[in-house]
Amino acid sequence: MTNSFLRLQARTQRFTLGTPRGFQVSPDGSRVLFLRSASGEDRQHILWKLDVTSGEETRLADPDVLLGGHEELSPEERARRERSREQAGGVVGNATDADVRIAAFALSGKVFVADAVSGEVRELATEGPAIDPRPDPTGTHVAYVAGNALRVVAVDGSGDRTLAEPDGPDQACGVAEFIAAEEMGRARGFWWSPDGTRLLVAFTDKSAVRRWHIADPANPDAEPNVVSYPAAGTDNVTVRLAVIGLDGSRVNVDRGEYEYFVTAHWSRGGPLLIAQQPRDQRRMEVRAVDADTGATTVLAEDSDDRWVEIVPGVPAWTADERLVRVAVSDGWNRLVVDGKEVTPPGLQVRSVLDVGTDVLFTASADDPTQVHVYRWAGWDADGVTRVSTSDGVHGAARGGDVTVLVAWSLEHAGPRVSVLRGGDVVGEVASLAVEPPLTPNVRLMTVGERDLRVALLYPAGHQPGTKVPVLLDPYGGPHAQRVLSTRNSYLGAQWLADQGFAVLIADGRGTPGRGAEWEREIAFDFAGATLQDQVDALQAVAASEPDLDLSTVAIRGWSYGGYLSALAVLRRPDVFHAAIAGAPVTEWRLYDTHYTERYLGHPDEKPEVYDRNSLIDDAPGLDRPLLIIHGLADDNVVVAHSVRLSAALVAAGRPHALLPLPGVTHMTPQDDEVAENFMLMQISWLRTALGVA
Repeated sequence: MTNSFLRLQARTQRFTLGTPRGFQVSPDGSRVLFLRSASGEDRQHILWKLDVTSGEETRLADPDVLLGGHEELSPEERARRERSREQAGGVVGNATDADVRIAAFALSGKVFVADAVSGEVRELATEGPAIDPRPDPTGTHVAYVAGNALRVVAVDGSGDRTLAEPDGPDQACGVAEFIAAEEMGRARGFWWSPDGTRLLVAFTDKSAVRRWHIADPANPDAEPNVVSYPAAGTDNVTVRLAVIGLDGSRVNVDRGEYEYFVTAHWSRGGPLLIAQQPRDQRRMEVRAVDADTGATTVLAEDSDDRWVEIVPGVPAWTADERLVRVAVSDGWNRLVVDGKEVTPPGLQVRSVLDVGTDVLFTASADDPTQVHVYRWAGWDADGVTRVSTSDGVHGAARGGDVTVLVAWSLEHAGPRVSVLRGGDVVGEVASLAVEPPLTPNVRLMTVGERDLRVALLYPAGHQPGTKVPVLLDPYGGPHAQRVLSTRNSYLGAQWLADQGFAVLIADGRGTPGRGAEWEREIAFDFAGATLQDQVDALQAVAASEPDLDLSTVAIRGWSYGGYLSALAVLRRPDVFHAAIAGAPVTEWRLYDTHYTERYLGHPDEKPEVYDRNSLIDDAPGLDRPLLIIHGLADDNVVVAHSVRLSAALVAAGRPHALLPLPGVTHMTPQDDEVAENFMLMQISWLRTALGVA
């Protein structure tokens, strides 16, 4: 069993170890920096350099060489990795100067810099444990955070000193607060000026935020972990901004009244930019900041009667000082340059990758299961062209005339990484990932009156005409897609199918890629819209696939998928006969402000919406088997969600199972033996619950 699919999947982190990522291309196009582990079963990531001309790959920074032993993570670094769901080790992130020559990164709380030209790597004499080191654009200094203070040191290791420090124990400088990292996609709290003499710094104060205590029942002698958790309707962290000079100067930035600081952009294309939102997220404001005085000017503001979505990579300046942003127009996320939409309706922009004289971005057209890289060539060129040419899901990084194009496809496992100069392929970056021992036999379908995108997988060797029980395996909520045109998306689903199920995955309303109205149809109605779409997808597929046995239908999911699974057996027992709910949100008043209030409103203003979308009051109606699983160390969807639902079920006399996972966070178990047994246990439970062999 040591080489079983489940153990291999855990050991390879779902066959992602050994795949290159985190590409950074030098402006002259001569080199590409990237991260990759040494093999498909090695968790330690290495910083590599690709010489574009020769195609040679060299190890620039190897953690085993630099540390000479086991990596030790500080609590601050563990928290950063939990927010990004990072399971790997070693160099999991780095930042560079403008020339992509000096790269800085942290290992075991120590700051290292690597020179991509000379190959020299050295540890800097810094305070520790350090997180998030970033060189200035000129490559002369590195700023980093230690002890919640922002510090700076020269790249030669001299002159380490404090630039900004907190005034009290509830304050921090230069770090992203929980909400920013978990929900806004902002993992940083400081930005260098283009000339490397000043920084924009976020100062956070969590004194008003409620404290929650996450205990470890398996170790009652351990002190509970105290976290500042801004549950829906409660106080958020206060964020102030200031421009700090290397000479010790400080200029406070006028942010206005908006509560959420979303992101910042500081480049040579124009003045410092900040983006922010009010508490209800129905507006997005872009302000230019006078770094000398702290005064701000509103450059653009978008509004929506539901919410304004945060799109990665904007706002930004083009090289000729034109403001780039993404705004909804004609029902689609459209690229806006200098106040004018430059992408057509029907093209849903997902992210902005790079801005220079032109703009590189990702978007989906008529097929939301595919994500392509596009280029807007500028005012004097031929509009928008597609850079990626093969079917699948794509990303890219760029420097000068060199683009690194990453392609995931149904045609192959893992990514294919091409290096393009202009439009010509001049090289590739190798993937060292383990080849999965199974190939998904997946059918992508469009079904029902809402054209739901679904994926259907039968057991290997399935004989048509043979009925099989059905297992729905959704996420089903906003901000995440499960139905994508990539082989790796269905490896786990095929294993589930091979246990004797027809596995069905459906993306309903609220999932990305299909336009603004589609995403906003879940407003104030998680429970109704997302559950109905799972039911509709099942019934529509079964209408054309008679081998689906609708008398034995189960559903399983994690996080929002866990909520959806519990919801399914509580409210539609006529359709669903058993459910496994992993780390489910059961009471939305216990989930965080930015996510929950975006979709359901403020609980003080719309208590009936929260009541309608909660699972607690549904407990007396449970008459189907339900297994609830929750990690006891989860600081995102805290275990109180599952405990409260279980308590309500007990009070109502409704049998169910509750499986606590000591030491497990919002990520599922990573040890290969535990991960295998964890899945085998679920399959055994499902078979018993459904009464199938």
